Amino acid sequence: MITFKRVDHIHIAVAPERLEEARLFYTDIIGLKLIERPNHLFSTKGYWFNIGDIQLHIGVESQLPVSSRHTAFEVTDVDSALDYLKDKVKILPEPEIPGRRRFAFLDPFGNRIELLQLL
Repeated sequence: MITFKRVDHIHIAVAPERLEEARLFYTDIIGLKLIERPNHLFSTKGYWFNIGDIQLHIGVESQLPVSSRHTAFEVTDVDSALDYLKDKVKILPEPEIPGRRRFAFLDPFGNRIELLQLL
């Protein structure tokens, strides 16, 4: 089984040519605080924001077969969750982020879900 703790972040995507417009909207109109994003881990540009006790991640995306849009859930034991799900869903590789152990998967309907454990 998987023991969920909380939603960690929500990732939304915008067209590459509208990324700066999105940054201005979420900072100047919505009032979110821009936070550091580990840009060296990503091949595309984006921004991360604090939104209450979770984060909002904005990335760019063209038409892709698998969307980068996702919701991430913090779990108590990511290795147990991976072991539980590995034969039940398609596991997607994720780049390493310091302080987190994580993986993603697709549900049967094509939605991407990330499970992570803070270290």
